Amino acid sequence: MKAVVISQAGGPEVLKIEDRPMPKATDDKTVIHIKAFAVHRYEVLTREGGSPSVKFPRVIGVEAVGEVFEPAKNSKLSKGQKILVVNGGFGREFDGSEQQYALVPDNIIHPVEFDGSWTDFANYPETFYTAFGALKATKLHAGQTLLVRGGTTGVGMAALVLANAMGIKVTSTTRREERRQMLLDMGAADVVIDKDGKLQTDKSYDGFLDMVGATVVSDSLSHVKRGGYYTTIGLLSGEWLWKNFDPFENIGGKYITAFDGVDINDDVINEMFKLINDNHLTIPISKVFKLDDIQAAQEYIMKHDRPMGQVIVTTD
Repeated sequence: MKAVVISQAGGPEVLKIEDRPMPKATDDKTVIHIKAFAVHRYEVLTREGGSPSVKFPRVIGVEAVGEVFEPAKNSKLSKGQKILVVNGGFGREFDGSEQQYALVPDNIIHPVEFDGSWTDFANYPETFYTAFGALKATKLHAGQTLLVRGGTTGVGMAALVLANAMGIKVTSTTRREERRQMLLDMGAADVVIDKDGKLQTDKSYDGFLDMVGATVVSDSLSHVKRGGYYTTIGLLSGEWLWKNFDPFENIGGKYITAFDGVDINDDVINEMFKLINDNHLTIPISKVFKLDDIQAAQEYIMKHDRPMGQVIVTTD
């Protein structure tokens, strides 16, 4: 089988395709046939050595869709069952999605009902789960208002279509005027320009999902209504800590939380896919690559001017 192996940190050239023996199922680990996966910018940073906890050699990639190939001896899974895997150490503590087959602990394999193509299926796992979990954390209900800061990110677009399906009125942000119409076409009730870290609006919202993070947190919180919820789910700013932050000035009467999508729950996955299937929800796919072209896929994901949407890799 093919596997993309990183032996040392570096540029795209360190992504080497190797022919590896097929894994064998164990008592509690199942062999899955990976059909497709999404590529993320943070995986490029991992390849470059930006994740000290990831030890090389490693097959990276934190999410995959596919089917059960050889169930574990003690597994409740069945051969041919459609599944997804996301996080749980996948691609970090043990080999991940950038290969045709993987040996995966049963407790992070999630059976899913979905009738679309493998490419379409790969558009959902981490991106939609993060967005859906954040929406649930923000505790909104139909008829309320939500602002999504970082609206053209994968998670931002997923939050838009999911929230719309839940009856929530969504405003999305973008730094680029030329992307306004696409967000409106996807269902945004309004689009706000994010200019130099300031939202170009004086409106406030019942809920706020923030993909940008620390550098704009005071501005973001100024647009949350009293009694509203602010949920941070991203660090596009590249900063982890809220510096020079005055809680008395910024959070009076407001609720603040975070969602990271690390703990994956089957009930939440099933609830999410019911919403997806019932409403035919999707977000754009920017480009699809073959596994042999993984170097090009990682170069493409880092382009500033690429079309909106996720980057998907198929393995067959």
